[in-house]
Amino acid sequence: MKVKTIAELAVLLGIAVGVGGCLAIAVGAGAAGTVAYLAGDLKAEEPHDIDAVYAAAVKALQELELDVAEDRTTKDALAATIMARDAQDKQIEVKLASTTSDTTEISIRVGVFGNETKSRLIYKQIQKNLENR
Repeated sequence: MKVKTIAELAVLLGIAVGVGGCLAIAVGAGAAGTVAYLAGDLKAEEPHDIDAVYAAAVKALQELELDVAEDRTTKDALAATIMARDAQDKQIEVKLASTTSDTTEISIRVGVFGNETKSRLIYKQIQKNLENR
């Protein structure tokens, strides 16, 4: 009985450590809604149509002097992907998905494992561009 309890605790501890190491969550409520950083991706929702968010995102990447790969950037009425590289040659991927006619979901990933600080800087610049349009 004691061995079973110890084994169960070891499994639970292993799961907690595994999830804790791979999962970072930071949630903040702002004017646009909830922003979450989860497993390397910053996810947010903006109350703007996909065309406005796409233009703001491309402009934000350019203003931050990130190299936008126009040949790897795609967009249609429902979704968009914008690819860029930073000065350390890390890939930056901004994905947009139209959830309603006037709401767009944003996902930002910097590098293979993600970079919360850079993702948040990019997102703040996108928000700034949406406010100033």
